[in-house]
Amino acid sequence: MAWDETISASFRARHETADADDAARVLDSLEQTRVRLDVLFPRTVADVTVVFHSSPLLLDLAHPLVPVERLLTAPAARRYVVGSATANTIHVLAPRALVQRASKVPGSREMLQRAPDVLYARLVVGMNNRRLPPPSTPPLVLHRLRWAWLVEGAARYFAGQVEHARPAIARRLREGGRPAFPPSLRDAALLGGTVLDLLAREEGPEAAMRLACYLDPDGADKALRDAFSGRSLVHTEGAWRSHLSRLAAI
Repeated sequence: MAWDETISASFRARHETADADDAARVLDSLEQTRVRLDVLFPRTVADVTVVFHSSPLLLDLAHPLVPVERLLTAPAARRYVVGSATANTIHVLAPRALVQRASKVPGSREMLQRAPDVLYARLVVGMNNRRLPPPSTPPLVLHRLRWAWLVEGAARYFAGQVEHARPAIARRLREGGRPAFPPSLRDAALLGGTVLDLLAREEGPEAAMRLACYLDPDGADKALRDAFSGRSLVHTEGAWRSHLSRLAAI
């Protein structure tokens, strides 16, 4: 197996030789995502290494937390748990493996193609939120799990994945019972982004950025009340459930 490197202004990709063209396209997408996030966030991340793994098995063997995260995720979203991010490194399935993983449902391929951008957005959120650095110790992992709806929601919203998630959201609403608000750990990867999407629609993208950058010590309920201009959690939950229904119906 021959390995190559592809380099752009802010990223360095390690990949098999056969994936060189695909890697260049991914880095171009990541550069565009970085420019877009640089407009919203105080800081973005540069000098990021992206390691492409040619199969889910190789990814899972290299990063055992990925299959654990997948098991903790609702079935409707498990196929979209395809990588991890630590400090300045992203580990993700190679582009051809992402395409092979897609279902025939509309939006599935597009969601998977955005996976490297999701992981990069997760790094940006971690850089701008001192209480959410990339997990490296058990306490940090547990902390991120408690706020998974925000960690995953912000990453997937700012990476542009939510707009492609409608069929998966419809499946989740059919299969898994009534989702919690804010979304539980099992629903964080799929439904967390819808909370940020609703907030951006009502209060603007800057409000979504502010929510992502600060974990209220009084907890998620307080954070959501403040984010939605003091509106009661009951009314925000109602607006969110209506938003989910609209997304699932499109």
